[in-house]
Amino acid sequence: MLVATAIEKMIDFYKGNRHDINHFLKVWSFAKTIGEKEGLDEDTQKILELTAVVHDIACPLCREKYGNANGKMQEKESAPLVDAFFAELPVEKQKVERIRWLVEHHHTYTDVKSADHQILLEADFLVNADESGYSEEVIENTCKNIFRTSTGTHLLKSMY
Repeated sequence: MLVATAIEKMIDFYKGNRHDINHFLKVWSFAKTIGEKEGLDEDTQKILELTAVVHDIACPLCREKYGNANGKMQEKESAPLVDAFFAELPVEKQKVERIRWLVEHHHTYTDVKSADHQILLEADFLVNADESGYSEEVIENTCKNIFRTSTGTHLLKSMY
């Protein structure tokens, strides 16, 4: 129920921007699938799914402030937005802190040490590869150098 409430709230947050809405729904779907197939524990799975819902929460602000939604600017601007989003939801403080950290690092492909971070990166890449029309070379290099889960790798190879 909590994830469904967050999804509804995020749809409202995007004020009819169907691209952003569809993007986060696809990322959430891939994150949910990969996390479940990889056997995440219940708490980590919930954190992953909530993070996938809000991972691009800073995009509208970045477009307004910088004229684009550059990934590093999203990471920089996201913390107060994540905190405000979850202030009205029954999510424990330490879980919000983890969600905030993941959102602040969802374009950081180095020093990945946790399954939730890895899966979020893979889920977002699966969607971005299609939406941005990544070349075969970029997809192959990312598969080889970034993807670590068997489920995410299988999905990437099946799709591209």
